[in-house]
Amino acid sequence: MANIVMFCILAVVILGSALMCVLTKSIMRSATFLLFVLFGVAGLYFLIDYTFLGAAQVAVYAGGITMMYVFAISLVSKRTLQNLVEHIKDSRIVSGLLISVVGVAMLAVVILKNQFLQVVTADKEVPMQQIGQALVGSDKYGYVLPFEFISVFLLACIIGGIMIARKEDKK
Repeated sequence: MANIVMFCILAVVILGSALMCVLTKSIMRSATFLLFVLFGVAGLYFLIDYTFLGAAQVAVYAGGITMMYVFAISLVSKRTLQNLVEHIKDSRIVSGLLISVVGVAMLAVVILKNQFLQVVTADKEVPMQQIGQALVGSDKYGYVLPFEFISVFLLACIIGGIMIARKEDKK
């Protein structure tokens, strides 16, 4: 019973923070709400006794990635930090909704085609050692290379943000 109550509390925190992250006009507040979402997901990991994934979520995502976003925002967009908001045209809203619907349809097709729901509903628990080996493994189903590619990509984004910030200062 206590697990259900904690799950409901974490679900409300995650969904509320995710909505506020998308709907707020201040980009710094959006990054703060993203931090709450990531802490909530870490709470879900701790709730199902995956302490390694919960600690990795807090250390890597909630700590590192969110701080990187905050530094990148601070370097790049000075107008947005002063709460000057760009008005979005109706055509962008319609195209964004259309792209979202297409994305959800593609996701549904992939889930139904690969019978993912049957795999998820099976009562087969994956041992933590297997998850850890998959995260740091370099074999067929390992995630070391994608993590490295993402870290290089994020580093390139930060360097690009610094270059853009320096170009604005010269004007």
